[in-house]
Amino acid sequence: MASMAIHDLSLFRHDHAYDPGNRAAETRTWIVVGIAAVVMVVEIVAGIVTGSMALLADGWHMATHVIALGIAGGAYLLARLWSTDERFAFGTWKIEVLGAFSSALLLGVVAAAMIVESILHLVTPEPIAFAPALIVAFVGLAVNLASAVLLGGAGHGHDHGHEHQEHHAHDGHTSHDLNLRSAYIHVLADALTSVLAIAALSAGLWLGWSWLDPVMGLVGAAVVAWWVKGLMAESSRILLDREMDTRMVASIRGAIEVDGDAEIADLHVWRVGRASHAAVLTVVAHRPLDPAAYRKRLACIPTLMHVSVEVNRCPHGDCP
Repeated sequence: MASMAIHDLSLFRHDHAYDPGNRAAETRTWIVVGIAAVVMVVEIVAGIVTGSMALLADGWHMATHVIALGIAGGAYLLARLWSTDERFAFGTWKIEVLGAFSSALLLGVVAAAMIVESILHLVTPEPIAFAPALIVAFVGLAVNLASAVLLGGAGHGHDHGHEHQEHHAHDGHTSHDLNLRSAYIHVLADALTSVLAIAALSAGLWLGWSWLDPVMGLVGAAVVAWWVKGLMAESSRILLDREMDTRMVASIRGAIEVDGDAEIADLHVWRVGRASHAAVLTVVAHRPLDPAAYRKRLACIPTLMHVSVEVNRCPHGDCP
C-alpha cells in the first residue's frame, strides 16, 4: 500500500529547475576572466619594472574587472552545480540574478572612484605621461573589444534559443540573461573609458589640453552610473519578487475570471527563470470547479511553469 501511495504521488511531482542556464555564456565569461587576468598581471609587472604609474594603475583597475567577471562566472557555476538541490524551492536561477546585482554594486563603486579621482585631478592637476598612457589605453580597448565580441556572441545565441518564450512572456519585461548583461556592461564600461581616455590623452599630447583627461573621466563615470542604475533596478526587482504590477498578473486574472463566476481573491506571482513564472492563487466562485479546471485555463500562458490553486465556494452567496 505504501509503495502504491508513493507511486501515485510521483504523478504530481515535477522538476523545479525552471531555467536551463546558459552554458555558452558561462564558458565565454571564464575565457574573458582569463584574458583579463593575464592583462592584469602583465600591466602590474610592467608598471613595477618600468616605473609607469599609468600601467600600474590600469593593472589594478583590471583587477576589479577580473573580480566582477569572476562573480558572474561563479554565479553561473553555482546555479548549474546546485540545479538539482532540493533545498532551493524554486530552482537556482536567482543565484545568477544575485551575481548580476553584486557586479552592479562593484561597478557602482568603480564609478564613484572615477568621479572622486577625476575631481581631484581637476582641482589639483598632476603631470601626465601621455605617450605611455596612450599605449595602455589602446591595449585596454583592444582587450575589451575582444571580450565584448565573446560575451555578445553568447547572448546572441542564447536569446535566439528562447525567442519563442520571450515572445509569450506576458509580463512586459524581457527575459534576457541579467548575469551576462552585468559582465557585458563591465566590458563596455572599460571599453568606454578606454575610448574617452584615448581622446583625452591625444588632445593632451598634441594640443596641451591636460584638463580634458579628468573631464572625460567624469563623463565616463556618469555613463557607467546610468548603466549601473538600470542593472540594479532590474535585478533587485526580481530578487525582491516585485512582479505584481506586470502584464502577467492581468493575464492570469483574465484567464481565471473569464466565465464571470470565478474571481481571484488572492494572487502571488514571482519569477523563477528568465522566462518562467510561478503563481499561487485563491479562487472564489458560486459554482466552483475542480482546481485542475482552473489550471487548465492558465495553459494559455506558456511561461507560467508552477501553479498552485486553492478553490473556495462563495459563502452566503454574497460574492464575487
